[in-house]
Amino acid sequence: MVPLLLVLLLAVILFGVGFAVKILWWVALVVLVLWLLGFVMRSTTAGGGRGRWYRW
Repeated sequence: MVPLLLVLLLAVILFGVGFAVKILWWVALVVLVLWLLGFVMRSTTAGGGRGRWYRW
């Protein structure tokens, strides 16, 4: 009985980790798209150069 419970617990943990990793891939993709759009849509400065779109 204990080995069966350990296998089921391992399956639940791995399913949860797999689901979390899949969500993190989607979040990373959205952040990448926003980051690339920031480079494309950044404004120009008074001198005609490109300004920074980030604060740091």
